[in-house]
Amino acid sequence: MSTQPVVAAVDGSDDSLRALEWALDAAHRREAPLRVAHVRQYALWGRPDAAPAGLPAAEDDPVLGLVRGRLEGRTGLPAVDFVALDGAPGAVLPELGATAQLLVLGSRGRGGFSSLLLGSNSLAAARDAECPVVVVPRPGRDTGTSAESAGAGSEVVVGVNVDSPDEATLAFAFREAALRGAGLRVLAAYPWPPQTWMLPGEVPAPQIDQSAVEHETRVLADGFLVPHRTRHPEVTAEIRVLPGDAAGHLVAASEDAGPVVVGRHRRRLLAPARMMGSVTQAVLLHAASPVAVVPPAPPEE
Repeated sequence: MSTQPVVAAVDGSDDSLRALEWALDAAHRREAPLRVAHVRQYALWGRPDAAPAGLPAAEDDPVLGLVRGRLEGRTGLPAVDFVALDGAPGAVLPELGATAQLLVLGSRGRGGFSSLLLGSNSLAAARDAECPVVVVPRPGRDTGTSAESAGAGSEVVVGVNVDSPDEATLAFAFREAALRGAGLRVLAAYPWPPQTWMLPGEVPAPQIDQSAVEHETRVLADGFLVPHRTRHPEVTAEIRVLPGDAAGHLVAASEDAGPVVVGRHRRRLLAPARMMGSVTQAVLLHAASPVAVVPPAPPEE
């Protein structure tokens, strides 16, 4: 059993209870304990001389009580503990990832507008947590795609950028597929048609052979998978090389996939703040399946 728990963030909303069920399954597959956390946000506009009153202790927290009642009588549960924390959820939730192997939450909580696709707390956790974060969307989300179904919803899908692949993202995707006994669909997109810019008097560049670009993309992606296939020979990984927008292909794949796994941008010298990247953010906003956002592997010394 892993000593690091799977953490489910709950606030009593239907979205968070769906995330709880996903976290229960994840903890069971990992033989890990489950930690159910409720972050209670107090009113920041209250009187400075009056402390927030009426906040119950963790054992009396009504949200955690709701979860206890939901789990009561179930068999085969992992070890479960409950924590109630006070503060701003957007700041406290990412901190929970420091001692967790996985943080799971719903795409939206009780706050915000009903039209929001992704809540600010989910966005903050996916961007800032030190562990992988799984965001579980509401059922029936329309991805706006018309892609043909390619499976029964059991495959794990991962996006790989052949220009800057991240080992942590691929490692998480292979392990998730192994834990589920599922296949892995690896999507590698290349920009097409190529964008060319010419100044007056410049000679046009030679025409680019699309089949050659596709072949090179496939060869690179296949090479990146070699060490992961060696570690997980039981996982069947299929590479699909597609032209155009990577985010669009991942969202389309989410229609009939298990979790979609995407990476988070590595910090750079001129951009030291944590960033998710446009592809990851688009997938979080529009995917129909749960999305796992994996922080980058630490740079080698």
